[in-house]
Amino acid sequence: MDDLHALPAAPLTVAAGQAACAGLDVAANVAAAADLVRRAADQGADLLVLPELFLTGYELPGIVADPATCTLSPEDARLDSLAAACAETRTAVVAGAPTHDPETGELHISALVLGRDGRFAARYDKQHVTPNERAAGFAPGARGCTIALDGWRLGLGVCWDSGYPEHARAAALDGCHAYLVGAMFGRGSGERQRATVFPARALDNTIYVLLANHSGPSGPYHGCGGSAVWNPDGTPLADAGTAEPGLATASLRPDVLARARTEEPVLVDPSLTAPVRPRGAADV
Repeated sequence: MDDLHALPAAPLTVAAGQAACAGLDVAANVAAAADLVRRAADQGADLLVLPELFLTGYELPGIVADPATCTLSPEDARLDSLAAACAETRTAVVAGAPTHDPETGELHISALVLGRDGRFAARYDKQHVTPNERAAGFAPGARGCTIALDGWRLGLGVCWDSGYPEHARAAALDGCHAYLVGAMFGRGSGERQRATVFPARALDNTIYVLLANHSGPSGPYHGCGGSAVWNPDGTPLADAGTAEPGLATASLRPDVLARARTEEPVLVDPSLTAPVRPRGAADV
């Protein structure tokens, strides 16, 4: 990133979406995703983020047992109705889905990005897969991902990525103004993690942070909802609570970002570091 401290010129409206999803029913979940795109557009959103593995549900054994049916690719015709919703509303989407790498044979927990025109723009593979996900057969991704939309640089994460401060820091050091995470945080300990980790990542890096979380049963978990957006000083900005379906919609503002970075100049410390790893980039 040539200018770590460059700011966008105008606000960007983002939405974190949550809804019950149907286990391994891609068609039903794509329809739910398209509905959330339209709901988000009605609230003025430029971009919608959906939870981890939303297009199949968090159904690890079922995905591994039938990857030919359960994984999705950018050219998958089952995404057409979601792409159409994006194009009709001019709203981009980040949707959680399992993917398969035909060259390596590896399965990944991914975020698929469709632009305002509905065309595939980027894919991010979860870098910090949990021990249970590894044991089930999922491999970690090899690179981070920054997408650009209307002058805003947005770093992508999936669930457990957010538990590693270095992951959000790498996005900040790539000039990101916001960190967008799709997740499965369940009731109980997941609620505590949600309430602790995301405001910390915002304050750590003076970036906006968005969480899109499951809000119903999926696989072995029951998502605790609470999809939300936090300001770059760690204070809450929008929260979907337990709404079903629900959206947390917020305007990201350059002046708020600038003020936070003036008051907490954590990104000007010359000792700033993060693991040096490859990073993809795409315009949305």
